[in-house]
Amino acid sequence: MSSAAQILDLEHLTSDALAPVGSKAGPKKWYAVWTKSHCEQIVHDQLAAKGFELFLPEIDVWSSRAGTRRLISTPMFPGYLFVHHEMDKTGYLELVKTRGLVKVLGEQWDRLHAVPDAEIGALQRVQTARVPVMPHSFLQEGRRVRITRGPLADLEGILVQSNPNKGLLILSVTLLQRSVAVAVDCTHVVLV
Repeated sequence: MSSAAQILDLEHLTSDALAPVGSKAGPKKWYAVWTKSHCEQIVHDQLAAKGFELFLPEIDVWSSRAGTRRLISTPMFPGYLFVHHEMDKTGYLELVKTRGLVKVLGEQWDRLHAVPDAEIGALQRVQTARVPVMPHSFLQEGRRVRITRGPLADLEGILVQSNPNKGLLILSVTLLQRSVAVAVDCTHVVLV
């Protein structure tokens, strides 16, 4: 092959093809970030300022301070928030430099544990619908159902039935081994 043909051939290569092995970012995935105690919002704000796409699910709880009861928002999973990013070494290093962050869950920067999109999507739907959410013990097995009507239509989870018409829809983040529950009308669910 002539040198002119080699140059022409090189012009057709993309920058990805010329990148060093192992430096290419993977597809965008959700990753769980472990923070120091009560630092979820601080870490969230710093990462948002750096341009990361984040999700910090919250629940409303009653708080009593100085004799006054009021409703406050607290993290749904204390000590954790979620980052949606194409993780490469540079992005990872930028992430771990954040004040208040303990670690991104995984073994090392190129072997991080991703959280399934379906689990994050379910939590986002609940957050958007503004329905009451409560902590629940981790539940991974049980009767899987799908909601058929209302603001949570098409949402799937595990049903814990308290009586024929009422129950709890359990949503879990398997990586964290934590769950939350939403009260549902059992007449609006079907088995999956």
